[in-house]
Amino acid sequence: MELHLDLVGGLAGDMFIAAMLDLFPEHEAGLHDRLARTGLLAGVAARLAPHNDGVLAGRRFLVERPGGAGGGHDHVAWRRIREELEGSGLDPAVRGHALAIFRHLAQAEARVHGVPVEAVSFHEVGAWDSIADIVGAAHLIAAVGATRWTVGAVPLGSGRVRTAHGPLPVPAPATALLLQGFAVVDDGVGGERVTPTGAAILRHLCGDAARPAPQPRILGGTGIGFGTRILPGLSNCVRVLRFDPTEDAPGFEADQVLVVECEIDDQSGEELALALDRLRSHPAVLDAVQAPVFGKKGRMMAHLRLLARPEACEDVLRLCFAETTTIGLRHSVQARAVLPRRMVEVAAGDRTMRVKAVDRPGGRTAKAEADDVADLDGHKARKARRRAAEEAVERDEG
Repeated sequence: MELHLDLVGGLAGDMFIAAMLDLFPEHEAGLHDRLARTGLLAGVAARLAPHNDGVLAGRRFLVERPGGAGGGHDHVAWRRIREELEGSGLDPAVRGHALAIFRHLAQAEARVHGVPVEAVSFHEVGAWDSIADIVGAAHLIAAVGATRWTVGAVPLGSGRVRTAHGPLPVPAPATALLLQGFAVVDDGVGGERVTPTGAAILRHLCGDAARPAPQPRILGGTGIGFGTRILPGLSNCVRVLRFDPTEDAPGFEADQVLVVECEIDDQSGEELALALDRLRSHPAVLDAVQAPVFGKKGRMMAHLRLLARPEACEDVLRLCFAETTTIGLRHSVQARAVLPRRMVEVAAGDRTMRVKAVDRPGGRTAKAEADDVADLDGHKARKARRRAAEEAVERDEG
């Protein structure tokens, strides 16, 4: 499944969430659960509301804190947000996406202000509503499991925007850095069209916006999310288009993957297990495995192999050197074939379970997430609950 972002009015975090939930309403309950697990969002409530601007109908995503003002000029250190997210009860995939989006923002802010990344403090982006937007976006990115994201031309905007640092030109300096490499358009409508949060989401999902030519595909659905501003003569919304493979397509998507390998003989099993957990939590890392091998002088060693997104090569190599004792890494970009898959949430007894549905040439398969039944006692009970969830997906999706 491919998702395409059409920035009609622009993009902000709340617009992204609203459009995604308009297209995938089944993930709304999971979103509220993930927000409740985030310590920085204590007392924050979110709701989805229908919206019609007289031209288009869609959704708006509203974040509220009783007794609190709007975004304001909250001042939160990047390291505090990172620590809170790392120690939260969020699923690893959601946590990884949220940290990656914040990391893009922190790196851009560090360049703008000429300070180390660790010294960055967020103002508008550190406000509770922006944190909710990023965590919510991370949940939806993980839940839908799109294999490819694309975006059309980004509206540039113009004028000035008020910030904690005073009036700044549009696009704001951090936003301009995050949008480098993307196609932009000046459609004559001024104001801040893409917020820093929206730009960080784009950077995380679409990289440098360079993508191979698409396979034949079917338009499978659309969703529209509105922002709070009113634009002259233009709907302030973002549209998400869902594309599915055609029946005469090869049944898989061709893309490229970064492969990183090394051998380690001087790191304890405990430390290596922790290192692999840290590597897997990086949003650009797709998989990480280890296997025992014999090295020189008959020594037992661990062979490590990582699969990651090619555009994150530098970050992944740096993380490997930081988390392991290796002093050398082999890496290459290889072609791969990927079957379309998506994560579906279904009710199974007294809980909501995640099931990965995969479209195979011989028919669809479904596999429930083992973590969602880890608290049940007994193999038989866990197997029955997972099978019930898988049968629900197979029944609903035919």
